[in-house]
Amino acid sequence: MTTLQNTLAKQFKDLHIPSRPIILANVYDGASAKLVASLPQSKAIATASYAVAEAAGTTDDKLSSEDLLRASRNIAKSIEGLNKPLTVDVRDGYGEKLASIVKELIEIGVVGVNLEDFDNQTKTMYSQEQAVNRIKEVLDTAKSLGVPDFVINARCDVVLKGGQLDEVIKRGQAYLAAGATTVFVFGGPIRGGITREEVVKLVEAFEGRLSVSKSKDGLSPSTLAAIGVARISVGPRLQIAALEKMKEVAEELFDS
Repeated sequence: MTTLQNTLAKQFKDLHIPSRPIILANVYDGASAKLVASLPQSKAIATASYAVAEAAGTTDDKLSSEDLLRASRNIAKSIEGLNKPLTVDVRDGYGEKLASIVKELIEIGVVGVNLEDFDNQTKTMYSQEQAVNRIKEVLDTAKSLGVPDFVINARCDVVLKGGQLDEVIKRGQAYLAAGATTVFVFGGPIRGGITREEVVKLVEAFEGRLSVSKSKDGLSPSTLAAIGVARISVGPRLQIAALEKMKEVAEELFDS
């Protein structure tokens, strides 16, 4: 791996500033990545596995590692030469494939990942120790390939699965201590995400190293910044908006 790739990783890591969060407009294929990367306001490119799965003709829980890597290659190719960091949502890392997937991603220029602590194969939470070890495995793999500043946005699904915020805080602090750059606490659409009060508590517990998903009707980026988060993403919102517009244009065409 090249020094340039770790320079991009360091650049990406340094953009995670509490109260001055990096905002990521998540992409899902080459065209969407190229569009977002062309915008001067866009500082980095991030995928959303839900949207990648939809684009691949499947669902998030059935997205194969092969389809994820194929999409990642297309996205990396589409933004080649634009000198913007690329981070990939690898879901739970696909069990024992975790290190090999990270290796393949680094080989195509990726400098960060989202990594969940819910095992999609067993449909259970990884233990805190297991999740910490998987974070360390990613970082050790990246370091061995010349990217010691590789970024992990460690997603904690405790709240999503009905657990308590105290457990999220305990896990999140352990993830940060293991080397994660930020902790992404996902509440999910059914729950309505995480509340303002929860964001405040998590920012305090993680010293601002909190990543959140901006829902359509949720707290604004400026409000989240004022609370002190370090990273804001939007999941599949761009894809949903694009598909709604495509439907509108197609209906106009058929009705004309």
